[in-house]
Amino acid sequence: MPAGDADSDPPQPGVSLRERRRPSTASIASASRVFSSAADSLLESAKDVEHRIEDALLVLWDELPHWRRDNHFIHSGYRRTSNSFQQSFWSIFYLHNEFVNIWTHLLGAISFTFGGFFLYNAVAPRYESASESDVLVFTCFFLGAFCCLGMSATYHTLSNHSPEVAKWGNKLDYTGIVFLIVGSYVPTMYYGFFCYPALLTFYLSMICLLGLGCITISWFEHFRTPAWRPYRAMMFIGLGASGVVPILHALTFTSFTQLDELMGLRWVMLQGAMYIFGALLYAVRWPECRYPGRFDIWGSSHQIFHVFVVLAAATHLHGMAKAFDHHHAVLGGTC
Repeated sequence: MPAGDADSDPPQPGVSLRERRRPSTASIASASRVFSSAADSLLESAKDVEHRIEDALLVLWDELPHWRRDNHFIHSGYRRTSNSFQQSFWSIFYLHNEFVNIWTHLLGAISFTFGGFFLYNAVAPRYESASESDVLVFTCFFLGAFCCLGMSATYHTLSNHSPEVAKWGNKLDYTGIVFLIVGSYVPTMYYGFFCYPALLTFYLSMICLLGLGCITISWFEHFRTPAWRPYRAMMFIGLGASGVVPILHALTFTSFTQLDELMGLRWVMLQGAMYIFGALLYAVRWPECRYPGRFDIWGSSHQIFHVFVVLAAATHLHGMAKAFDHHHAVLGGTC
């Protein structure tokens, strides 16, 4: 008999081949421990690589040059100064404290661009009374939204480039805010004062002149300094609140319900509340002023403000669509 056969255990009577080959509980537990240990080791290695990449790409507040210091309650997550458009643009694909600011408005700009084309093709042919004037006032809104969100996303992407690029980007960012506010009021005034052309011309001129004044002020050098943060917020709140004047005037000769139907007033009010709430958080730097360093990457006041800007613009668009439908479905595009 061969030696191998002599050393092997004889088959146990009554035990099937499958049962003899089944792994024991101890073997399964041992294999599980091996796999768990390997997974933990791999996870630790991945975290180590992540930390090394973060250390290479990001810096702390204390390491920033003076021209980039804006909010001392944000302690970490800053990109390194790039002096390169390519490096700044590539930064949109990794996590830092401008990541949310960039993507909220970049996605918003893309959404409103496609939304404008969709609305034109889907809604414009709905009524025979719809005219080029309707297209024009809606274009003012979508153009304002695109300029605001697009300029904002561009500025926050390039804000780590250099002092000169950051300065010009900041000015364009403020200009975009004015474009959105003024562009939002154009359709509101158009449908609300459609039957009062003299008042329509007056209030549109007033809003445009105020917007031009805000743009002029925002291009002054000291306007973009951290010390002017509360005044920036108040100026934009004031520009937005200037639309209250024509609304109050309209309420002297028409009811709230009628004005709501004419210009989507309740949606205009909700939009205004969103803008003001977001701007106030931005001005006082809440919540990071209450918990410094805790909202460096997610949830800072500037990020919350960005989200409210997009939500407010979407809310205003809904009100515009309501006003458009009422103007043509109920009024037939006339007085």
